[in-house]
Amino acid sequence: MGKREAAHKLLTEKLLTAAILRVEKSGLEHLRARDITNDAGCALGTLYKCYADLDDLIIHVNSKTLGLMKKALGDAGTDVADPVEALKALAIAYLDFAVENKNLWSAVFKHRLHEGQSTPEWHRMENMALLDLIAKPMSAINTDLDEQQLQVRSRTYFAAVHGIVSISLQDRFISLSGDVLRSELEHFVERLAN
Repeated sequence: MGKREAAHKLLTEKLLTAAILRVEKSGLEHLRARDITNDAGCALGTLYKCYADLDDLIIHVNSKTLGLMKKALGDAGTDVADPVEALKALAIAYLDFAVENKNLWSAVFKHRLHEGQSTPEWHRMENMALLDLIAKPMSAINTDLDEQQLQVRSRTYFAAVHGIVSISLQDRFISLSGDVLRSELEHFVERLAN
């Protein structure tokens, strides 16, 4: 790698790190290109030399978050032999990740591309990799499902767990918290799995 490529890579990483820290601290709604470049110590135009636009940078921020989420969920469900217990472990790990990384977690779901833009395939595949973690224990419970049905069931399961976590973290009037939330989430997963 030449000096120019190395410098470009370093700036790309500095911008990504600055954006991650900004989202982590203040949330996606307060993310501004000028703040990111100031934090990274470069000119505003540099962002557009490293990323197509602010949306592209946000996709990369969300990619890092998905990687962390996949690791947290993978660590939680890997050594659990019973599929229902594995799904419970995944749900609790998802809750814990969301609580511990609230702004980064919510950015994954809040970010919307402009009309006419589509999510890059590589990023879509990162999202699907999370569903694969659910599909494995789900397939042991629902042995009669074909691959397409299993994907649908895994998405439904994820959407249900995500809804409970999301409403609870928004502190809505119907939300739960603490040990009650954890207990009810496990109860819900057990009912959903059977």
